[in-house]
Amino acid sequence: MEQLINFIIRPSRAVYDPENDLLDQEFMLKGKWYKRKDLEVVNNQGYVLQCSHYMPMIWPEGIALPCVIYCHGNSGSRVDASEAAIILLPSNVTVFALDFSGSGLSGGEYVTLGWKEKDDLRAVIDFLRADENISSIGLWGRSMGAVSCLMYGAEDPSIAGMVLDSPFSNLVDLMMELVDSYKFRLLKLTVKLAIRYLRRAVLKKANFDIKNLNTIKIAKSCFVPVLIGHAVDDNFIQPHHSDRIFDAYMGEKNIIKFEGDHNSPRPQFYFDSISIFFNNILQTPADELTSTLFDLSPKYFGEDKLSTACDVEHTDDLLVLPAGTYLRYFWSVVLDRNEWCNRQDFSCLS
Repeated sequence: MEQLINFIIRPSRAVYDPENDLLDQEFMLKGKWYKRKDLEVVNNQGYVLQCSHYMPMIWPEGIALPCVIYCHGNSGSRVDASEAAIILLPSNVTVFALDFSGSGLSGGEYVTLGWKEKDDLRAVIDFLRADENISSIGLWGRSMGAVSCLMYGAEDPSIAGMVLDSPFSNLVDLMMELVDSYKFRLLKLTVKLAIRYLRRAVLKKANFDIKNLNTIKIAKSCFVPVLIGHAVDDNFIQPHHSDRIFDAYMGEKNIIKFEGDHNSPRPQFYFDSISIFFNNILQTPADELTSTLFDLSPKYFGEDKLSTACDVEHTDDLLVLPAGTYLRYFWSVVLDRNEWCNRQDFSCLS
C-alpha cells in the first residue's frame, strides 16, 4: 500500500545538473542566437521554484513576444522542456520551464498531480505578466503537467491556448486502473477500501483530496482553445482519459492520436501540429512563421531521436479534428505530407 501512496505523491524525483542537462546558456537555432536565463520564483507556500526562460539573445526592439510555459510530468523536471524550446524559439515564441514544487531541484516534499502544481503555475504566470516584454501566454503540459494546465486554464480564461499531452480524466479511476495494470497486491474486492485508505493517507501527508482531481468536471468549465494529444498504446494513462476530457471540454478543441506509449518520443507530425497551433493562437510575427515550422535542429535532436520520430507511421484515421477557427490552415498542412517533404526534405516521412 505504501508503494501506491508513494507512486501518487512521492514518485522518483528527477536529479540533474543544470549545466550539463539543460540547453546551453547560449545556443544557436536557425542561424539565430538564443539564451537560457535561470531564475527562481516563490510559490504561495513559500517554496522556491527553479526555472529557466529561453529567449532570443537580442530581444526585438519595442516588441513583446509570446511565451509558452512547459509543465513536466510527475517524475519530470524542466529538462523535459528542451524539445519545446527547440520547436518554438525560431518562431519568436519564448519558452519558460520550471520544476514544480516537490519535483526536480525545487523546494517541497510531495507532488499532488496537478492540485497544487496549478498554484506553481499561477506564481510563474504572475511573474511573466509583470514583464512588459511578454505578450500572450500559452501552456504545454505532459501527464501531470497537462492536468496542471487544465486546472489553471479553467480559472484563467486569458490564457491563449493549451497543449495537453496524456492528461488523466479522474485520479480515482486512474488509480483503480493502475491497481489492475501493475498487479498491486490487492484483491478486487478490497480495491474500494484501499482507495479510501489512500485518500486519507494522501490527505494527511500531502494535504489534498484525490477525489477533487476530476478533470472531466474541470473541462466542462474551461473555454481556452486546446489541442489534446495521446499515444494509442499508452497503458499508464489510457487513451480513453483524453477522449473523456475532449468530449466534456467546452472550448475550441482538437485531439490527435499517435503511435507510441506514455513515455515514447512523440512523432514529428505531432510537433508540427503543436507549432501550427501555437503560431496561430499566439499571433507570432508573420515573417518568422513560414521559415521555422517543421524543423528540429540536429544540434539538440540527434539523428537517432529525429529518425525515431519520423519512423512513426502516420495514419489519418488516428486524427480526430473537428472544425475550429484556426483549423483550415491546420488541415491543409498537417494532412499534406508530400508538401512537407518537398519543402523541408523530410524524406523519412515519405
